Amino acid sequence: MEQQTVGTRESTDEAATARHARFGHLPEPVRVEDMVEERPAVAPDPARTAYNPDEWLVRYCL
Repeated sequence: MEQQTVGTRESTDEAATARHARFGHLPEPVRVEDMVEERPAVAPDPARTAYNPDEWLVRYCL
C-alpha cells in the first residue's frame, strides 16, 4: 500500500510543480489607457451640421 501512496505523492508533486509554473506569478499590470477605448457613438452625419438658420429665414420668410 505504501507503493501506491508514494506514486500518488510523486504525481501530486509533479502536478503542484506544473500548477506553480503556470499560475505561480501574477500577470503584468494593465495600464488604464489600455483598458478604455474611445470611439464616437455614431458616425458623423453631414446633414446634421448642414442646417443654416439664415438660409431657412431667407427661404421661408422673404
